[in-house]
Amino acid sequence: MAEEKKEREEKILLEGNRADGDAAVGAAVAVQTAAASDVLSKQSESPSSSSSSTLPSPNPLEQKVIDEALKKCFDPEIPVNIWELGLIYSVAVSPEGAADVKMTLTAPGCPVAGSLPGEVETKIKAVPGITDAKVELVWDPPWTAEMMSRVARVMLGM
Repeated sequence: MAEEKKEREEKILLEGNRADGDAAVGAAVAVQTAAASDVLSKQSESPSSSSSSTLPSPNPLEQKVIDEALKKCFDPEIPVNIWELGLIYSVAVSPEGAADVKMTLTAPGCPVAGSLPGEVETKIKAVPGITDAKVELVWDPPWTAEMMSRVARVMLGM
């Protein structure tokens, strides 16, 4: 069922036939409602983990961080949020509400290297239930276009 919903959203995005006629709104809706399978495939204990087993679902507070912060933070040069771009390698939230996020950028020389991690941290701290946030910028494994979700690929015409 989630796969059918995802395909329907991608079709809406591609055709641009939202009721209000705004393809950008359709893209935002498609990004915000990414299927749980994408969430599970991105969350891992280690950025270099290559386990093919199904990972446990994020806890409710981790899911709030994903939905209310990471999916609402955009790379200023690419019109896709950092979650769908595959820039987030892990999200962990302690029972006390301390969030620990490992993220990367599309390239080490990315012009937003100095500002984007701080913006992400600020957005995470604004999520109700989060008491503290730490965003660590990592470079291993290096980001590649294959890390993007299907939604991001469709939005970028790939």
